[in-house]
Amino acid sequence: MANEAGEKTLNRKPVEEPVDLENPPYEDERQNIEINLLLEGLYQMYGFDFRHYVRSSLRRRVLNRMKAEKLPNVTALLEKVLHEPGFVDRLLNDMSIRVTEMFRDPSFFRAFRNLVVPELRKYPEIRIWHAGCATGEEVYSMAILMQEEGLAERTKIYATDMNEKAIDAAQKGAFPLKQMQYFTKNYLDSGGTKAFSEYYTTDHQYAYFQPVMKDNLMFAQHNLATDGSFNEFHVILCRNVLIYFDHKLQTQVHSLFHGSLVGGGYLGLGKKESILFVPEGVHYEEYVPQERIYRKR
Repeated sequence: MANEAGEKTLNRKPVEEPVDLENPPYEDERQNIEINLLLEGLYQMYGFDFRHYVRSSLRRRVLNRMKAEKLPNVTALLEKVLHEPGFVDRLLNDMSIRVTEMFRDPSFFRAFRNLVVPELRKYPEIRIWHAGCATGEEVYSMAILMQEEGLAERTKIYATDMNEKAIDAAQKGAFPLKQMQYFTKNYLDSGGTKAFSEYYTTDHQYAYFQPVMKDNLMFAQHNLATDGSFNEFHVILCRNVLIYFDHKLQTQVHSLFHGSLVGGGYLGLGKKESILFVPEGVHYEEYVPQERIYRKR
């Protein structure tokens, strides 16, 4: 067969993409199936639901644990979860969100002090829920703030996390001494009014917050993915947690928060989080938009 120029046209086969024999394409899909089975096993066996966490972050945590245990694949990890008592605690510790610090994002706490606290003074009692509190740094930050504002005696702060070990650490109120210089800077930038060192004692390794700081704190295990509301709150803080959830789980959690807030109550989120893209968003006003503080209508 010839074309218009009289040249012969050959019936060539399409060029195939080279196959990476070390990382064949089905490996990623197989690993994804294994991770799905692992998450289903965790949920069915222990009630911890990670099925709607953002997969990229979750996959990294699972593979890190797999390598730490020197296991050949995720299925071997599932085998240990199902048949080795106590192993699940190690895996849950990996999958929990533990990034936190005292007075994290100082401008948030400054806005809370200047714009939210004056409204909270109107209530005879104040209930604050820190959801996903990790090891408690932001919980103690809020306790200090409320004490400095003269509201500690009528404030109850409920701090929850799905990780039991994190809750145990938070209850102790002991933090590495080497972090306190950085925490002190955050405290001052947030509008703190005293010498930060007045709130804790030290040995050569840890800073221990004064026992009085714990008087109005209540710590408990709570899983945002599976557990319901347990009180009605004037403030709910869930900062830098929802970014790890997919849209379905974010919507579910926002429904929980909306049902747990009093009318006119406040919701505080992290810098990269928003309520504008979930159905409950229409029920809030942007109270301090730049700090992700919303008020229930």
